[in-house]
Amino acid sequence: MLWLTPYTVLWFLVLLTVLVFVHELGHYLVARANGVKVEVFSIGFGPELFGWNDRTGTRWKFSAIPFGGYVKMFGDADPSSMPGEHVAEMTAAERAVSFHHKHLLRRIAIVAAGPFANFAFAIVVLSVLIAIRGEQYVPPEVGQVLPSSAAEAAGVKAGDVVVSIDGTTIDNFRQIQRIIELNTGTPIEMVVRREGQEVDLHATPRVTVETDRFGFTHQVARLGLQGGRAEFMHRSPAEAVGSAIRETWTTSVDTLKAVGQMISGMRGTDDLRGTLGILQYTGAVAQDGFMTLLGFAAGLSINLGLVNLFPIPVLDGGHLLFYAAEAIRGKPLSQRAQEYGFRVGLALVLTLIVFVTWKDVVRIWSSSKIS
Repeated sequence: MLWLTPYTVLWFLVLLTVLVFVHELGHYLVARANGVKVEVFSIGFGPELFGWNDRTGTRWKFSAIPFGGYVKMFGDADPSSMPGEHVAEMTAAERAVSFHHKHLLRRIAIVAAGPFANFAFAIVVLSVLIAIRGEQYVPPEVGQVLPSSAAEAAGVKAGDVVVSIDGTTIDNFRQIQRIIELNTGTPIEMVVRREGQEVDLHATPRVTVETDRFGFTHQVARLGLQGGRAEFMHRSPAEAVGSAIRETWTTSVDTLKAVGQMISGMRGTDDLRGTLGILQYTGAVAQDGFMTLLGFAAGLSINLGLVNLFPIPVLDGGHLLFYAAEAIRGKPLSQRAQEYGFRVGLALVLTLIVFVTWKDVVRIWSSSKIS
């Protein structure tokens, strides 16, 4: 395991700490802005390693298990934000600073602030990268059609300009790659411009197993097209922010589509990565330079934000699901219903963790035997 070095572990822990801090800081800042007393801000779980108290009474600490973190607000029974038994017996002064006595919209804002802080972090990082390096652009003109490919079978020719795929207008060759990578081997409709005329074509991408430049295997669909030379377009700070917002949105939508395909059975789960898989990627990416590592951090932040919005109790999305039920019913769900919900949610999350960790172990073990 050449990737498992102190250097790799250090960068992994740095990235994880930063992303967790950003997420929990979102909760913390919006909670404080809404008058909620925050008792604990923890990076990690379990026994405290070290920490300090600020002048508002919040305990800031680092805990022994570094995979995650939490903000415990006044009125919470535990880090999962389940209401404590004493919530109903609070004095007027205690209710004023209790999370569970805030208006529904304020509680929604506090819970949603964590995932959206991750999206904001990704936008900031991508904006900086685009402002420094420029934005990559490849014209949607076909430079080469690979022999015996799906594109050749469909009649695509070198020099064709791809106008649209399945009704989506194409402005950049990267759009073609993203659309095809999400394909699961189903037919697509293409419109290309050839010698000034628009031509309708039909193609079926072919699903293959490939190894990326970091040595990781993926099951992806390929059309068999190659574009021209990439250009890096200079962007002003305002344009860089706009591009970063679009990239964050597109990445989020693509990720949700891929997850939906996994749930429906249209796509396998080989691309899922757990802690070991992310650690392995971090080691490979870190060797590729700091700028690449920053881009990787932005992608991880987007995924962390999305995962936390999934409607699973224990996650932020589960809390938002409970609040949606409260808005419909006009009152919160019963304490027992919330407890059962959190137990089911915890079981689902632990099952997923075990599943992806097992896949990581099998993948790493198989690759080590091959090498």
